[in-house]
Amino acid sequence: MAQRSRQASGAQPARAGGIVTAPVAATPVVAAEDGRPTVTDWLRLGKDGRLTAYAPAAGGVARWTETRPGGAWTGPELVAPGKGLQGHLSIAQGADGYVHLTALRHTPIEDGATWTELVHAIQYQSGRPVKNWAVVGSPYPRRDWKLGLRMGHPSVGVDSAGNAQIVVRNAFGGVSARGQEPSGKWAGWADLNGNGADRSISVVASAGGRMVIHAPSDNGIMRFERAAADAKFERIEKLPGTPETATVNGLETGEDGRVTFFLRDAKSGELRAWRGDGPLESLGGRGTGPVAVLRKEIDGVDCTVLAQRDRDGRPAIAAYPTEQEGAGVSWTPTGEVCAGAPALTLDADGRVVLGVFTPDGGLRITRQRTDERGLALEAWQQV
Repeated sequence: MAQRSRQASGAQPARAGGIVTAPVAATPVVAAEDGRPTVTDWLRLGKDGRLTAYAPAAGGVARWTETRPGGAWTGPELVAPGKGLQGHLSIAQGADGYVHLTALRHTPIEDGATWTELVHAIQYQSGRPVKNWAVVGSPYPRRDWKLGLRMGHPSVGVDSAGNAQIVVRNAFGGVSARGQEPSGKWAGWADLNGNGADRSISVVASAGGRMVIHAPSDNGIMRFERAAADAKFERIEKLPGTPETATVNGLETGEDGRVTFFLRDAKSGELRAWRGDGPLESLGGRGTGPVAVLRKEIDGVDCTVLAQRDRDGRPAIAAYPTEQEGAGVSWTPTGEVCAGAPALTLDADGRVVLGVFTPDGGLRITRQRTDERGLALEAWQQV
């Protein structure tokens, strides 16, 4: 399928030092053995108007790229190759369009031990090579390699100045964080404390350098907030709730960087939304995994668009006036059974784009229709 896509699009092989090199095909891994997604927020719009999709793959990252805005696609091709990369990938994008990738890497060391460290790579332009993985490191010294094996999956956010912040559940159930300085260098590790954190935590960035970390635990959701790019993370009051693993997400929805956060209740499977210290509002939509979120004006109304994998395994989409959860949310199933987590973005024409992975790791895309009011979608495209 990847070879046919390249031939149909007329894409040219890459050049390395004057030698023509054909893209290497990749085998995406979009869900773990237990069915949980291996990547979220995986569909991105580049500065040149082209869409790109990403997923973990054996030996690196699988990438699909539009050849032109709204055109045919290439991929999946293998980018960001590396040995020992673990099967979860975190993705964030800055206002400059740069796409940041973060993962855990295992490396055999002396005496049969395994060294665990975080690595980070950047794609500067759509379709261009991804910069080689750079070592972000570990909160622990090499002699304490066993502690590294107990770390959770990393999560990356990018602040309004384009600096990445990586957070991870540490070996003791707390939260450790490391961020880039304006120079691009990595600051030292910060131990934010806490205990009992779930394996997957999240970081959400908004205006003015503000960032909020959520770390679900066995007795509520630990929260840490940074008010500005030059500020330190401060622990704020724990939020009641029992979210399903790796389902906390957020979207800037108001002035001064106000964010609406979303999670899936582990018991009911329903989605919940809240802002600041406000109550959790039900959004219905029983399903599995995290919800994809997007803000978009529809028929003159500022709306929040949501997409999820419902309990039948199909993608479902909804939209409601931003910050008006009390008005109710209606979900519409669309398309066939999918795997992993759906993703949302806007295309070069400002249309909502919904992407899903097929159970065998293929890519499907649908876009907002322009000849109907509301959030009507076109027929699904198999990439």
